[in-house]
Amino acid sequence: MEIKNKVVIVTGASKGIGLALARLLTEKGAKVALAARSKDKLEIISKELPDSFVAHADMTEEAEIKRMVGAVERHFGRIDILINNAGQGYDAFIEKTDIDNFRYIFELDVLGPVIAMKEVIPTMRKQGGGMIINVSSATALMYLPNMGAYSAMKRALANISLTAREELKNDKIIVSVAYPYITLTDFEKNTIKDLSDTGWEQDGEPPFPPDSAEYVAQKILEGIINEEAEIFVHDWMKKGMA
Repeated sequence: MEIKNKVVIVTGASKGIGLALARLLTEKGAKVALAARSKDKLEIISKELPDSFVAHADMTEEAEIKRMVGAVERHFGRIDILINNAGQGYDAFIEKTDIDNFRYIFELDVLGPVIAMKEVIPTMRKQGGGMIINVSSATALMYLPNMGAYSAMKRALANISLTAREELKNDKIIVSVAYPYITLTDFEKNTIKDLSDTGWEQDGEPPFPPDSAEYVAQKILEGIINEEAEIFVHDWMKKGMA
């Protein structure tokens, strides 16, 4: 898909991969709608991104997601691409999983993207097409101790994405899923952790060095341009990971 002059919603745009995507897409000529909870941060970012629009929303709140999508469509007159990037991690053994934390992560990492998809699909269909990219995680391809709840959410998002791709192909709405690896952002710092009484410690270093947010954003951009079903940030991820 061509990027120039496209209207793109990026959720989780205030930092990390979302911010890197917003900057890269603007550089390529897109008109970016910045969505996140922090309106103040978005307004600062918007000043450096020509033609951008602040559309703050809590992606766990259905009413706010609907309001955000409606505001973007009213402002730009169309929505060409939705990138569901907002999300948060959760570390806990299955036995120690806090159900309230699990429910919150489910609302943010799965329901939020689904609600946003439901809101933009009619608009894209009316326009004659569009694209949706849901940012999953490499953990969706793995079975890691203490990450069962989080990886389950990201696997669910991947399956929803690929199912929607089949359902919407006749409407010329392309749905893709992206799998970032460990990324140099504040993601780990903001991850909810219920590990205090397990004695769990991660053994050793990760098998590959972490990626920059800019590298991941570039890979997602390439996936958008090539309309890939699954966007792997590294080729070795295509075979799954032990």
